[in-house]
Amino acid sequence: MSPSAGTPAPTEVSGPAREALRTLSRALLDDLESLADRLTLMVLQREPAYARLGISAPDELRDNLRGNIERGIQSLGGAVPEGADPQDTSRLTGRLRAREGVPLEAVLRAYRLGGRVIWEGLLATSRERFSGRYDHELLDAAGYVWRVIDASSAALVDDYRLEEARLRSQELSKRHAFLNALLEGRGSDPALAEEAATTLGLPTSGPMLCVVAPVDTPRDDPLRSPRDVLGQQGIVSSWHVRPSDIVGLVALADRTPSAALDALGPAVCGRVGASPVITTLGQVGDAYTLAQTAARTLSGPGVAFLDDHLPEALLVDSPQLTERLTRVAFGDLLGLPKQERDTMLTTLEAVLDAGGSPTHAAQRLYCHRNTVIYRLHRIEATTGRRISEPRDRLLLTLALLARRGVEGVAARAHPQ
Repeated sequence: MSPSAGTPAPTEVSGPAREALRTLSRALLDDLESLADRLTLMVLQREPAYARLGISAPDELRDNLRGNIERGIQSLGGAVPEGADPQDTSRLTGRLRAREGVPLEAVLRAYRLGGRVIWEGLLATSRERFSGRYDHELLDAAGYVWRVIDASSAALVDDYRLEEARLRSQELSKRHAFLNALLEGRGSDPALAEEAATTLGLPTSGPMLCVVAPVDTPRDDPLRSPRDVLGQQGIVSSWHVRPSDIVGLVALADRTPSAALDALGPAVCGRVGASPVITTLGQVGDAYTLAQTAARTLSGPGVAFLDDHLPEALLVDSPQLTERLTRVAFGDLLGLPKQERDTMLTTLEAVLDAGGSPTHAAQRLYCHRNTVIYRLHRIEATTGRRISEPRDRLLLTLALLARRGVEGVAARAHPQ
């Protein structure tokens, strides 16, 4: 029978060495049960991951180890059954161990122990049954023996990684499915919420935030490793990359929203919005919408907690009203030359931020107080609004917020 791809060909060794392997392999198969017992004991003693398997399914573990030894001996002796793949048990082992979550390093160490049991079995058979007759030929075949074992190890690794990737993709699909269900508001179903919490690694109830980072272009990377960054602070979270955004659910436990968002800071590279605190997975759908709104209040990288950006949030979702607001509030000021208009708006913002104080605004603007007073007179004359009037002051403040939001949208639409 011809070897499968990757399996060393028997012609790699001399005729006497091949004959020795055939004879010793046939004899060694008579001791298959004792070899399987020996390997099982060695693996259980040396590999904790396998010890756990031995507790839960001892017979299945021994049967798998026995099958690998048998196929390995058959491969060396040229006695693999017609139509069978010499590496089939190795591939099966790779898939099984990946499903069981056994680390690949532990699987390979156990596999090498199996190779050692086979090699020592061949030597012992030559010396005990044939009075050392095949010792020289066996030593001549040593390199070939270990190449066969290494080829089977490589097949095991290939199938382990393929299965691991399949399971990861399957788990990711499952997590996305549950997240989408929560975003659609179906978390009010107790059974779905329970299963979603288990799959996403989150509590079913308790204070949480929904966090959204919009992805404006395919090259955008607004959040980098948020789960790891929060995990370093002991904060549990679940994150999902979607075509239009990155969505996360963050369990607050006993932390405040600001503390959790501060911890997220090192991961932030773009606009990130956070919802108000929610307490059940049934609230995720509404929280997602609010987090999206919070993100839209930002003109550049940063984190916006909705409760801290409510005026801006009211404006970003009403573009037609926003445009009307700026026209009514600023009036003829918008008709000034750009440089003069920008100066007046900067002055207005500084005065409002300073609580209406020209002195404090002048300090912020690095100009004389009288300059600020002069500009305020120009602003009031061109807008028809008075800073001292509470309603006018509110209107001008909202108009400045609206203008900042419009400029941020324009900048994102036409990046430099």
